[in-house]
Amino acid sequence: MSKERAKRRAERLAVLEQEKAVRARRVARRERRESLLRRLKPRFGRDGRLYHRTRRQRIGIVVVTLLAVVAVWTLIPDLPLRIILTAMLVLAVPALVVVVLGRRA
Repeated sequence: MSKERAKRRAERLAVLEQEKAVRARRVARRERRESLLRRLKPRFGRDGRLYHRTRRQRIGIVVVTLLAVVAVWTLIPDLPLRIILTAMLVLAVPALVVVVLGRRA
């Protein structure tokens, strides 16, 4: 009787060890995946933005852009050309900001 109990206990322990090994592999895989994601994910500042501009710089960007749009709409008489130049300005401003002010983390 005790040999049968010992045999069943040994079988239970073997199954438990297998389950524990499977769980450990899952946990290790999850931790590796999370570690990789942490390394690949961009780091944000305290306020959630990637690149920081001072308030003065942001105001300057908006003011210069608005002045350029106003200049286009007042100096150019042709409507389709106004629209095209405004669209080009809106698309070009981010690149110009990066070139002029640099990309700071």
